[in-house]
Amino acid sequence: MATFHTPMITLNDGNLIPQIGLGVLRIDDEGVTSVVEGALEVGYRHIDGAAGYNNEAGVGRALKNTGFSQGELRKSLWVTTKLRDSEQGYDSARKAFDRQLDLLQLDYVDMYMLHWPTPFDWRSSETWKAFQEFRAEGRVRTLGVCNFLPEHLARLHEETGEYPAVNQIELHPTWQQREVVEYCKAHGIAVEAYSPMARGADLNAGNGTIERIAAAHGVTPAQVILRWHIENETIIIPKSTHAERQKQNLDLFGFVLTPEEHAAIDALDGPTRAGHDPMTFTYA
Repeated sequence: MATFHTPMITLNDGNLIPQIGLGVLRIDDEGVTSVVEGALEVGYRHIDGAAGYNNEAGVGRALKNTGFSQGELRKSLWVTTKLRDSEQGYDSARKAFDRQLDLLQLDYVDMYMLHWPTPFDWRSSETWKAFQEFRAEGRVRTLGVCNFLPEHLARLHEETGEYPAVNQIELHPTWQQREVVEYCKAHGIAVEAYSPMARGADLNAGNGTIERIAAAHGVTPAQVILRWHIENETIIIPKSTHAERQKQNLDLFGFVLTPEEHAAIDALDGPTRAGHDPMTFTYA
């Protein structure tokens, strides 16, 4: 088994989350089992899933097959899942979470998240009460949200008295969401990036800027972008179904961007997201 030393990020609740994880979006339930098994084999200790991905059973099979569903191996692993938006609300969240634990074949998850803020049908506060109970019961260690803008974070805090430990948002060189990141940092909320390479679109960003930096360090463009995230202290969950790319996505610590290189990537920020607008989107 390859050995990688992934840094840990300390969250506002005192828990430690591995800074690099594996995302499993758009992998079918059957196929995700071997993908997760392979990731655990190459050294991943952070798996990011969701009810909305429709593959929790497959993730659960991988954890069971590899021995990571219990005992010391379970303690070494960070598992995140997310509540389906249609199941927000106190009673429905409690039913949904029981089902999700069964699918994952786990006694607890490390982080449970609200997947979208759904401001057009706001139920985050009543849902959060159920989340807090899961934490008190020992079935969740950390509470987080995804795609929350500052106004959503402020409303959640006003109504529950608590900020989440993590806000998972779309974040990559050409969509840096600086206002959201600044708000999170000011309130002790860790930022986690999904689509950290804009689903591959940013590999060629800046008329070859990323490629030139990669050539200078003898690494891939993907590693350059992920290294930029690491240096920004962002948690990242790149998705790959290929073992070699999974290894490369963990292997980010043999080089350092120069200040000029880091600034050049900062300068790529733009107005176009790769994913959905949190003001309108929901996972049904």
